[in-house]
Amino acid sequence: MEQELKWYRYFMEKQTPVIPVLSKADLCTQEQRADLAGLIRKNTGTNVCQISAATGEGIRALKEELARRIPEGYGTRMITGSLVSEKDLVLLVMPQDIQAPKGRLILPQVQTLRELLDKKCLVMSVTTDQYLAALQTLAAPPKLIITDSQVFPYVYEHKPTESMLTSFSVLFAAYKGDLPYYIEGAAQIDSLNEHSRVLIAECCTHAPLKEDIGRVKIPRMLKKRFGESLQVDLVSGTDFPEDLTSYDLIIQCGACMFNRKYVMYRIDRAREQKVPMTNYGVTIAHLTGILEHVALP
Repeated sequence: MEQELKWYRYFMEKQTPVIPVLSKADLCTQEQRADLAGLIRKNTGTNVCQISAATGEGIRALKEELARRIPEGYGTRMITGSLVSEKDLVLLVMPQDIQAPKGRLILPQVQTLRELLDKKCLVMSVTTDQYLAALQTLAAPPKLIITDSQVFPYVYEHKPTESMLTSFSVLFAAYKGDLPYYIEGAAQIDSLNEHSRVLIAECCTHAPLKEDIGRVKIPRMLKKRFGESLQVDLVSGTDFPEDLTSYDLIIQCGACMFNRKYVMYRIDRAREQKVPMTNYGVTIAHLTGILEHVALP
């Protein structure tokens, strides 16, 4: 209970709506439910929603409470910002490697594609091996090219001069986090050395994959530049260290599985402890020397 109350206080301090919920209420006696509800009310000043997925109890009331708590203007943030508007042509370069579920696209690609369609943009999607062929078929260069960070250098090398270039990870750095802070953090990469310690923070908890961007590719790029003695630690899911001061840099993933409030919580922690922080896409763009040429939302 103490950990839950800690999170409650944190989000209340950030003026984030919080609804205390007692789940699996059907497994508690009436006396236990009353005691738990009283304890939560005493510590939060808020009544608890008692629900049961098994019986359906309280589900409708919780949905109604969620609807009432949605902040005004929620959902107005845009992934692509003001980079494109109606009738602009956007080319999406989406390599389908082993990290992508078979027969599906990964979440950042889906969300970005949907937003572009809602904006009434003209959208063309290709895999990396069809990138050059796609450019040749177009009557005019695309206004914007959005690529997977892993093929940033290749896409940049062959892009039309007129086209802006960015990546899904860079877009999500702004959408889910603090892009200027990430860019500041990327500048600190050049200060690393073979004795430095870097934390890779993933949101997903998937099993390790061959050529995984966070577990394999970025560590390889860093060690190639700074030496094999560079220490790279990895955490996943909500496993994020309380004490970050032993790290010289934190590299956060695109955070497609987390909401912005939680990502900003991590950023605030890094700021408070004066540890530079960046993300996957910004890191790769910096290491390949093209960050200054990337379009920022």
